[in-house]
Amino acid sequence: MRKAVIHSGLCLLALGILALQAAAQSPAKVLKQAEKALGGSKKVRSVRSSVQTGTITRLGDGAVGRYRFQTEQPNLLNISYDLAGFERESGYNGRSGWARNSRDGLRTLTGADSAAMQATALFRNSLWLNYKQQKVKLSSGGIENVNGKPANVVVLTTPKGITIRIWFDAVTGLPVRDQIGDETAEYSDYRDIDGLKRPFLVHLASGGERYEVRLESIRLNTVVARSTFDFPVRTNEPLPDISALLRELQANEDRVEALLDSYSFTQKVVKRELGKDGVLRETESETFQMSFHKGRRVSRLIEKNGRPLSPKDQADADRDVEKRIDEIEKDAARSEASEAGRGPARGDERRISIAEVLRASKLMNPRRERFRGRDVVVFDFEPDPGFDMKNAKSLLKFFGKTAGVMWIDEEDKQVARIEASLADSFNVGGGVVAKLKKGASFVLDQERVGGEIWLPSEAEINLAVRVLLVKGINVNQVVKSYGYSKFQTEVKDAAVGQPQKP
Repeated sequence: MRKAVIHSGLCLLALGILALQAAAQSPAKVLKQAEKALGGSKKVRSVRSSVQTGTITRLGDGAVGRYRFQTEQPNLLNISYDLAGFERESGYNGRSGWARNSRDGLRTLTGADSAAMQATALFRNSLWLNYKQQKVKLSSGGIENVNGKPANVVVLTTPKGITIRIWFDAVTGLPVRDQIGDETAEYSDYRDIDGLKRPFLVHLASGGERYEVRLESIRLNTVVARSTFDFPVRTNEPLPDISALLRELQANEDRVEALLDSYSFTQKVVKRELGKDGVLRETESETFQMSFHKGRRVSRLIEKNGRPLSPKDQADADRDVEKRIDEIEKDAARSEASEAGRGPARGDERRISIAEVLRASKLMNPRRERFRGRDVVVFDFEPDPGFDMKNAKSLLKFFGKTAGVMWIDEEDKQVARIEASLADSFNVGGGVVAKLKKGASFVLDQERVGGEIWLPSEAEINLAVRVLLVKGINVNQVVKSYGYSKFQTEVKDAAVGQPQKP
């Protein structure tokens, strides 16, 4: 009896030591141990694609169906299954995320759902291996029990604030659970596949339901047709004439340019940072009164961090506006001189239209959907390898390297929303002045104003840029635009008023 007590005490002590050792480990060390447990970093990195098939059971009612999970580097994903004849499918094709089911049909994901799908696609392809390049923050979630066993918790937070929590068995080092958004997966029954450990039993919790996935086959680095990840085609849906749509969009863009000169609005720029704990926080903000003068943007600073400027600071901000107006007038004069044959104009800062950007892009997967109560045409786009980038404008060269998805109001022929990311690094001044890294992303939402024009309501910008070959800067901003109204007074004579609240 005494020996049994001593043995039990030693076991408890050993478990306690293991827990303390796990608690002392850094998140980076936990990840390295997991790579070793899975088969080694080199082996894990060698996986370019995977096809996993098996059965799925809904535990609530016992409904059973077929399950298929497919990935391809760098970020392609397709998950499909059926339960008692009810089909579900979701995926990310490198440009847009989408989901469909037998009841609600097919839809393009937006906002938080889109960001979560993008993060999921990256994680399912490369796990945490590229977290530094992707500017993902690591933090420790401490020690928790998973099915009665201690597990190290590592938290990954993307620049967009998407959180991925991973539980690693404190003894084996293998991943035993992960959570992205409202979906949690638990892994067991690890087996050797081509020198890599892969789980053949997965328990899922999503949307208030619980499922059990029993895999029958896992094939790594097999050829997966690119069309597998494309947006599903609706065979019975009449597709729009994209060429005609772009022509009408361009005509409307010209009209929008003229209308912008008669609108003023308030714009708030919020800067955010990911803390060491992986929490995305607002760090500072500036609020501006925005106007346009002769097609050029004029901004008047009126608030910092939610507080009005002091009289002195406001006077300085107003003088900056006066200087800006003078610059615009001089540029306008140079433009007139250029038209008269007296040399090239400088400082042309008019916007490059969306239609012009799309001419540098390859368009695909056109579809009709409902977006915020209106009929829209949605399509994916990516860089067109046949576009003459060498002779394009600098800003167009940047947009000509983006890939994403766009929503166009079918009636107004104007852009309602755009989500895009930089498909390749972009150099400014040959890379000497600055270099924007691949993966930089932006989202632009627009609202219908005055029954005549779609104007920006919110933009989200995430990018990493290297300046002057040395300094690296991460930009994470949300830009909110609101309080649109037509004005008649010249901007340089307009009085400073109180900003409207979003």
